Amino acid sequence: MEFKDHVCELLNTIDVCQVFFDITVNFDLTKNYLDLIITYTTLMIMLSRIEERKAIIGLYNYSHEMTHGASDREYPRLGQMIVDYENPLKKMMEEFVPHSKSLSDALISLQMVYPRRNLSADQWRNAQLLSLISAPSTMLNPAQSDTMPCEYLSLDAMEKWIIFGFILCHGILNSDATALNLWKLALQSSSCLSLYRDEVFHIHKAAEDLFVNIRGYNKRINDIRECKETAVSHAGATHRERRKFLRSALKELATVLSDQPGLLGPKALFVFMALSFARDEIIWLLRHADNIPKKVADDFMDKHIAELIFYMEELRAHVRKYGPVMQRYYVQYLSGFDAVVLNELVQNLSVCPEDESIIMSSFVNTMTSLSVKQVEDGEVFDFRGMRLDWFRLQAYTSVSKASLSLADHRELGKMMNTIIFHTKMVDSLVEMLVETSDLSIFCFYSRAFEKMFQQCLELPSQSRYSISFPLICTHFMSCTHELCPEERHHIGDRSLSLCNMFLDEMAKQARNLITDICTEQCTLSDQLLPKHCAKTISQAVNKKSKKQTGKKGEPEREKPGVESMRKNRLVVTNLDKLHTALSELCFSINYAPNMVVWEHTFTPREYLTSHLEIRFTKSIVGMTMYNQATQEIAKPSELLTSVRAYMTVLQSIENYVQIDITRVFNNVLLQQTQHLDSHGEPTITSLYTNWYLETLLRQVSNGHIAYFPAMKAFVNLPTENELTFNAEEYSDISEMRALSELLGPYGMKFLSESLMWHISSQVAELKKLVVENVEVLTQMRTSFDKPEQMAALFKRLSSVDSVLKRMTIIGVILSFRSLAQESLRDVLSYHIPFLVSSVEDFKDHIPRETDMKVAMNVYELSSAAGLPCEIDPALVVALSSQKSETISPEEEYKIACLLMVFVAVSLPTLASNVMSQYSPAIEGHCNNIHCLAKAINQIAAALFTIHKGSIEDRLKEFLALASSSLLKIGQETDKTTTRNRESVYLLLDMIVQESPFLTMDLLESCFPYVLLRNAYHAVYKQSVTSSA
Repeated sequence: MEFKDHVCELLNTIDVCQVFFDITVNFDLTKNYLDLIITYTTLMIMLSRIEERKAIIGLYNYSHEMTHGASDREYPRLGQMIVDYENPLKKMMEEFVPHSKSLSDALISLQMVYPRRNLSADQWRNAQLLSLISAPSTMLNPAQSDTMPCEYLSLDAMEKWIIFGFILCHGILNSDATALNLWKLALQSSSCLSLYRDEVFHIHKAAEDLFVNIRGYNKRINDIRECKETAVSHAGATHRERRKFLRSALKELATVLSDQPGLLGPKALFVFMALSFARDEIIWLLRHADNIPKKVADDFMDKHIAELIFYMEELRAHVRKYGPVMQRYYVQYLSGFDAVVLNELVQNLSVCPEDESIIMSSFVNTMTSLSVKQVEDGEVFDFRGMRLDWFRLQAYTSVSKASLSLADHRELGKMMNTIIFHTKMVDSLVEMLVETSDLSIFCFYSRAFEKMFQQCLELPSQSRYSISFPLICTHFMSCTHELCPEERHHIGDRSLSLCNMFLDEMAKQARNLITDICTEQCTLSDQLLPKHCAKTISQAVNKKSKKQTGKKGEPEREKPGVESMRKNRLVVTNLDKLHTALSELCFSINYAPNMVVWEHTFTPREYLTSHLEIRFTKSIVGMTMYNQATQEIAKPSELLTSVRAYMTVLQSIENYVQIDITRVFNNVLLQQTQHLDSHGEPTITSLYTNWYLETLLRQVSNGHIAYFPAMKAFVNLPTENELTFNAEEYSDISEMRALSELLGPYGMKFLSESLMWHISSQVAELKKLVVENVEVLTQMRTSFDKPEQMAALFKRLSSVDSVLKRMTIIGVILSFRSLAQESLRDVLSYHIPFLVSSVEDFKDHIPRETDMKVAMNVYELSSAAGLPCEIDPALVVALSSQKSETISPEEEYKIACLLMVFVAVSLPTLASNVMSQYSPAIEGHCNNIHCLAKAINQIAAALFTIHKGSIEDRLKEFLALASSSLLKIGQETDKTTTRNRESVYLLLDMIVQESPFLTMDLLESCFPYVLLRNAYHAVYKQSVTSSA
C-alpha cells in the first residue's frame, strides 16, 4: 500500500516536471523509470494471483485488532485496493492515462536499441558479431559504442518494458508507427514473459482480453493475433538459430581470450555483450519450454544448451581471473583519455550552472587522480559515489526548466555513459557478471534443470560440458534478497543438493564407463591366460604329426591381439567409443578443481575418486566369483591377472583427470587385506581364507587330497566321489604366490591366524585325550626301556587313532602354512629385497642367550616377512590363549610332555594302515602322515616355549620313545601289523630333518641308521615294482 502511494507520487512528480527520457542519453534515469513501472505492474499482477488475498488481509486486520485494540486505519483503503485491482492491468490502464506522455517517450527511445538487439542469427553472422579475429588489424582497438550500457542491456527486460508499457499507454499505438513497430516486434519474439522467477505472463491472451472491450481496437486485436501466430510458428526456430550462432561465437571468444587475456581490456564490451546475449537466450528457452504448444515442442528442446552455458562460464572465469588486467587497462583509459575528453566537453558547454559544474569537475578530478600503481598495490576502488552523482546530474538536467538540458547536450550524456561503463570495469566486475550472466533462475526450474543435465550426459559429444550444471548452482545465492533473509537457507540447501546430485551423477557415469572399459580389458587379459594356449599347442602338435583331428572347416580360433589390427581407420570398436566418452566426461570433471556453493566447497575429482574406490572394491570381490552353495572360487592367479588389468585401466585415468589413483589403490587394496572392509563387507582375504580352510583343507582331512612335498602342492587323490575342483590348481607355488600378491602380508597374517585357530582347537581336543589317558602315559614315559610293560600299557591306551588323525590334520595345516609363508617370502623378496634381507639377517643373528620375549618379537617380524622360524610365533600366540585358570602351570606342562609321549608311542600303529605306504615320487605318504614331522616339531616348540621348558630335551625324549616303539614292530611277525613298517620308519628321519633342535647323531644313538637305509631301499624298490 505504501509502495503504491510512493510510486503514484513519484510518477506524478515526473509528469509535473516534464522529465525528458531517452535510453541512449540519460540511460540510468530512463532504465530506472521503466524498471519502476514494470516492478509496480508486476506486483499488482502477482497480488491479483493470490487466491486467498481477501482472507489474508482480513486475518491481518483481525490480528491488528487483537494486538493494538483497534483495526489498522489504512485497512479500508487496502480492502478497496484489493477490490479495484481484481483485473490489475485494466485498472492500471486507466491509472496511467496522465502518465502516458512520459512513458511513451521513454519506450520510443528504445527504437534504436531494441530492434538492433532483436536480429536474426543470419544477420548476426553476416555482421560477424562478437568476433575478435574477423578484423585482425583492429583487434587491439577498444570496442566502442555511443550507447555502451545499451549494448549489454537484457533483451528480456526490454521486452517487458515494451509489452507492459504499451499496454498501459495503449493510445500511442494508434498514433505512432514507431511505437506500433516496437510493440509488434516484441509480440512476435515471445509467447510469455517472466513476472517473477517462474511466474509467467501470457502476453497475447492478456493483451487481446484487455483490448477486446475498447472501441475501435479491432485492428490492434488482429495485430496481436497475427503476432501470436508468428511467435508460435517462428520464434522457436529463430531463437534456436541464435543459440547455435552464440555457441560458436562464445567458443571463439573464450578461446582467443584464454590465449591472449590482454584483449580483455579493449574488448571487455564484447565479453559482456556475449554473456548478456547468451543469458537472454537461455532464459527465453527455459521460460518457454514449460509454456508451449505440444506440436512445436522440438524447437524448445536444446540438447546443446550445456555447451552454451559452458562457454559463458569460461568467459566468467576469464573475467574473474584476469580482473587486474582489466583494471590496469581501464584505470589508464579513465585517467588518460576519458578525463581529457570530458574536460573538453565541459569547457565547451555554453551554459553550466554552478552545481552541475562542481559535479562534473569532481568527475574529471577523480579520473585524473587514478594511476596504475594503485592497481599494483592492490588498492580497492569504489566509484559508486561518482555513479550516483551522475544519476543525480541526469535528474537535474532532464527536467523541462533545467538551465543545462541534457536533451540539448546528447554528446555529454553518451560520453558519461561510456565513462560509467569504464568505472564498472575497475570496481564492479563481479556485479557486472551478475547483471549480464546470472542464471539463478534455474533454481526455480528444477525439473527442467535436471532434464537438461540428463540430456547432456546421454549425448557423448555434450558430456564434456556437463560441469556447467554444478557451476550454475554457484549462481543461486545471487537471487536472494536482504529483505527476505529466511529464503537464504531454502535456496542455499537447494543449490547444495543440486550441485551434489550433478557431481555425483557425473562421477557415476564416469565410473560406469571405466567399469565397462575394465570389463573389456579383463576379457582381453583373460585371453592371454596359459589355459587358453592348450588348444593352439594341440593344433601345432597335430600338424607336426600330421594327425587330422576335429571336423573339417572348423573356424580357426582368433589369437589375442587381432582386435588391434584395423583394416580401416573409420572402423570404431566399442572400446574406442568408451574411451572417447570417458575422455569427454573426464574433461568436465577435471575442469574445475573446486567450486564454492553457499560457503561449501565441492571438489568434483573427489566424487570420482570415492566412486572408483567403491566400484574397485566391489569389482575385486566380484571377480573372485565365490559361490557359497557350490564352494567355487576363482584361482588366485586368474584373479590377480584381472585385478592387474583393472589397475592398468585405472592408472590410465590419470591421463584424463588429475586424481591420485595410487591413493585409490592403497585404500582399496589395503582394505582387501583385512577381514572386513570399511563398509563391513567381506573381502578377498576373508573369502579365500574361508575357502582354503573350509573347502580345500577339509577335503584333505577327509582323505580326498594329499600334500605332495615333491611338488609343493596339494593334489587330488583318485576317489569314488570326484571333487569339483583340482586342488593343485589352487595350491601350487604359482597360485600361492598370486595369493600372496593379492592378500599381502596383512592378509597372509590373517590367513595364518585363522589356520592357527584351527590348530589350537585340535590341540585342545588332544589335551582332553591326554587327560583321559594320563596315568597310562605317565607310566609309559618312564618305562620305554621295558618292552613287555610298554606293550601291556599300550593296550590300555584309548583314542590312539584319534590322536594320530588330529596330529596329521595339524601337520597338513602347518604344511599349507609353510607353502603360504614361502610364497609370501618370494613375493616380498621381489618387491622389497633390501628390507627382507635385513629382516633375514636380523633373525639369523639372534644370540642363543637372548631373552625369549625379545626373540619372539624378532620371530614375529620374520614370520610377517614369510621367513621360517625355529619357533612359530603365531602358533605360540594361538596356544597361549588356551591357558586355563583351573589347571596349574605345572599340570599344563605335564600334559604337554605327555602329549608328546602319546604321539611317540602311537606311531607304530600307522604301519598297519594300507595308505601309510611311502611314495618316492611324491616324497610322502598318501594319507599325509609325512606331515606329522612338521606337526610334532612345531607343536613341541610352541608348547615348551609357552611352558618355559627345554624344547631340545623334550624332543630327545620324544625321539627315544618313538624309536623304542618303532624298533618293537621290527620284531613283529604279523604281516598285517607290519604292512608298511619301512614307510613308518622314514617318519623318524623326516622328524629329525624337519627339526632345528635334533641331529642325525642323536637319531643314530636311538635308531640304527642301517634300518633307515634299508627302509629307503625297500620303499624305492616297492615303488619300482608297483609302477612296473
